[in-house]
Amino acid sequence: LQAQVLVADAGRPEAWWQQASGGEPFDAILLDAPCTASGIVRRHPDVRWLRRPSDIAQLAAQQARLLATLWPLLRPGGRLLYCTCSVFRAEGDEQVQAFLANNSDAVLMPSPGHLLPGDAGEGGGVRENPSGEHDGFFYALLGKRPG
Repeated sequence: LQAQVLVADAGRPEAWWQQASGGEPFDAILLDAPCTASGIVRRHPDVRWLRRPSDIAQLAAQQARLLATLWPLLRPGGRLLYCTCSVFRAEGDEQVQAFLANNSDAVLMPSPGHLLPGDAGEGGGVRENPSGEHDGFFYALLGKRPG
């Protein structure tokens, strides 16, 4: 397999997309979105003091903009992996459900969604770490329906 990896400002594709891809849509996009980092508090306890309650809505709005901006750059049949290191539904499941409601060409593919610390049992998806010593995380795989 072969991949072209780009690191760029996802909110400003007009600055790099044409040059990077020749205007051709991507087969796959990884959106590791800015988030509250609430899922990594175990390793970075200072996150509790670096965030305010208003940050959730502000970051959720930024995540929605990034999803909306990148989606047109994905080819029909392509996949976009959306992830955050957040345990908040507003930055995970609610974000994806709102995106799906506004994009009829998007489909949620099998993916775990929220992975929560201490939630390793009963199909939690993190069986290799049964003690629950893992961070909180969210990811959803979105497929673009063929044209």
